[in-house]
Amino acid sequence: MGASDMKLKVPKDVKILDRKVREVFGNYENSIRGKLLELRRLIMDEAGRHPEIGKLQETLKWGQPSYLPAKPRIGTTLRIDRHPIRADMVGLYFSCNSSLADDFQQLYPGLFEFEGRRAILISTEDLVHEAALRHCVALALTYHLNKKR
Repeated sequence: MGASDMKLKVPKDVKILDRKVREVFGNYENSIRGKLLELRRLIMDEAGRHPEIGKLQETLKWGQPSYLPAKPRIGTTLRIDRHPIRADMVGLYFSCNSSLADDFQQLYPGLFEFEGRRAILISTEDLVHEAALRHCVALALTYHLNKKR
């Protein structure tokens, strides 16, 4: 494990403004909620590092906490949720119609477990390569900007 492998930390004071999103988080069991809150913090933090993303919306899509730039045609939506079958996994979901899964697999071969072209799967117990995951989040949140270049 390298220096960039670490357990993501659960934020102490989580402020979720959208009542429905807050309720969804409240319904997860502790281990799943903890990992999803870690992913949420990482997404919000990474969006804040990229001024071109602008304000990030937090909402529900398909009943899942979802994150997308408020301004259109900047990036694609990221959703987070427990895996429907594997109880020890959560997913960072993105559009299966995008090239993101292929891009991530080319950039980080063998580093992540993927579910087809729609998600990076993350264990609730294992370490996460945070720098690589941050890069994937940034690429998704700037997807449409990057396609224009």
